[in-house]
Amino acid sequence: MDRLRSTDIKYIKGVGPKRAELLEKQLGIKTCADLLRHYPAHYVDRSSIYRIADFSGDMPSVQVKGRFVSFAVQGEGAKTRLIGLFSDGTKAMEVVWFNRIKTIRDTYLPGTTYILFGKPTEFNGRWSMVHPEIDRADSPNVSVGLRGVYPLTETLRNRGITSRTLHSIITTLLPRCEAIRDPLPQSLVAQLHLMPLGQALRCIHSPANNDELQRARLRLKFEELFYLQLNILRYCRERSQSVPGFRFARIGHYFNTFYKECLPFELTGAQKRVIKEIRQDVGTGRQMNRLLQGDVGSGKTLVALLCMLMALDNGTQACLMAPTEILATQHFETLSSLASSIGVNIKLLTGSTPKKERDLIHTALLDGSLHILVGTHAVIEDTVRFKNLGFVVIDEQHRFGVAQRARLWKKNSIPPHILVMTATPIPRTLAMTVYGDLDVSVIDELPPGRKPVQTLLRYDDTRMEVYQSIGRQLKLGRQAYIVYPLISENEKVDLRSLEEGYDIIRQVFPSYSVAYVHGRMKPAEKDAQMTLFAGGKAQILVATTVIEVGVNVPNASVMLIENAERFGLSQLHQLRGRVGRGADQSFCVLMTKRKISSDTRKRLEVMTSTTDGFVVAEADLKMRGPGDLEGTLQSGMAVDLRIASLATDGQIVQLARDSANRILDTSPALDSPELAGVRREMALMFDKSVDWRRIS
Repeated sequence: MDRLRSTDIKYIKGVGPKRAELLEKQLGIKTCADLLRHYPAHYVDRSSIYRIADFSGDMPSVQVKGRFVSFAVQGEGAKTRLIGLFSDGTKAMEVVWFNRIKTIRDTYLPGTTYILFGKPTEFNGRWSMVHPEIDRADSPNVSVGLRGVYPLTETLRNRGITSRTLHSIITTLLPRCEAIRDPLPQSLVAQLHLMPLGQALRCIHSPANNDELQRARLRLKFEELFYLQLNILRYCRERSQSVPGFRFARIGHYFNTFYKECLPFELTGAQKRVIKEIRQDVGTGRQMNRLLQGDVGSGKTLVALLCMLMALDNGTQACLMAPTEILATQHFETLSSLASSIGVNIKLLTGSTPKKERDLIHTALLDGSLHILVGTHAVIEDTVRFKNLGFVVIDEQHRFGVAQRARLWKKNSIPPHILVMTATPIPRTLAMTVYGDLDVSVIDELPPGRKPVQTLLRYDDTRMEVYQSIGRQLKLGRQAYIVYPLISENEKVDLRSLEEGYDIIRQVFPSYSVAYVHGRMKPAEKDAQMTLFAGGKAQILVATTVIEVGVNVPNASVMLIENAERFGLSQLHQLRGRVGRGADQSFCVLMTKRKISSDTRKRLEVMTSTTDGFVVAEADLKMRGPGDLEGTLQSGMAVDLRIASLATDGQIVQLARDSANRILDTSPALDSPELAGVRREMALMFDKSVDWRRIS
């Protein structure tokens, strides 16, 4: 493989300097190894010949065998086209070309038997193919069986480099695959019945049959995910052994008093399990790095408070950092209402905290009289110093940069324990990769008394019925959210806007007070409107997605989402989480146009069929894919998945992770002779990665 990595593609037959420059610029393909790793996006079956007389409906790309009867040039100037009449003996169809007309007219001759491959389309009862692939029937280059279709750019196609061209170039390299030494240990390859690397690279480009293709795919997917998991787990193990932490050996006054006298309700089994996992972590003398997943309303904040009380019982301070001032304020009010009565001193620090109050907070942090600091990014400023910070909670941590979170480490000579929380459910396969170096806890139960939110799909032409339903809730003393995708009307898109909606809602509900919030408002204005709604002085809140996270109004029982088809599943789930936070039955209405695509309808039906955030997240991952995972992950690993998918390859992710763990169990430093190939591949893939081991 090393020789293939060092060989420039310009030396390959059919490439040359100009094409090599183009392929590098457009696809990042510079060496023979790059070319072999440019996998087909999908495959077409060239094993069957179709009859034109049998064409029907929406046809896929197919092969037909026959002869050209005649050619004719039609149109003038830019509209010139060449039309060939092609017959296979059962029926005739038109073959159309819009460019290279003279070359094509001189190349293909009436009376000669050809095989055409392309997508047939029907218009006014006549079938046609536009720019099909054409081979003489007696040519040795005729494709048979499965053939790969490669990802290309429009520029490459315009410059004459088609999928077929790329396949032809790659085919010249395939004989070299036999000499490739497999970097994976032979014992692992044999244990998992994996295809050897060289054979897999040959078969992925030129499979003899579907079984061979699937075996090649499995090998290459496993390899990608194995190296990724091995790197994540290796750093995770090194960090757990090298980074010391506070040992919280005792459960004392604060925890016990709160648990016995102030606990607002009996903890769920899931909350108890998570607290037990965290207690085990903080008792080891190593720094804890744990991700806490829990659906909206599952009681993560209460778990976080109990953990911070453990820190207080062991002579250290705690800090909770949230991404927005609204969310930080909400956490401060919640924690204060729960724990102030047992003598816990809690303060709020945000960008709008007055200087006089800020100075008092700084002093109290340094002398240790301030036990818990809640805040926004303000808590990571250099001027904020603790006497002895031992426990940090980061809420909705994906909204903070890695470097920002790392600044919390510098607040103490012994790194504090880190608990990162998210209400955005993360599918297992994604969590194992994106947060693979964190231990993961899940709260998968709602507190007693909570009723699942009823989610309804409604259409624009039933709007008045929906308004009447909202009115009935308002008469019962409840409150309602109405969410719009836009702030202002936009002529380019047919979507409802907040400004238009605000006026309509006030007309429809004249007896009720209507507040509004959106992203262009100043923080003070936003807070004033939110306070009206949270305090019950406004019964309806018209908003954009700024309320997606961090708004807690238990009396709100209705969420109406306008143009719901414009929102992603995870965003819809977050918005739905704003209701159902009290004991009353709550409703989430997804309003959309009656005419929507089948994919959109399927997506919205996921929301109406379940309130389980993890089910929603799995569906979202499968429908949209994992998104752009390249760049810095939680662990700082660069991900470039060329063939594996975190959306659909969950079993292979688990297989790769288990295999990586077994390798590290037997050879933590990867220094056994059998792992020489693995060490070489890891060095090539990850040596340029930033070492984020000391960052949560």
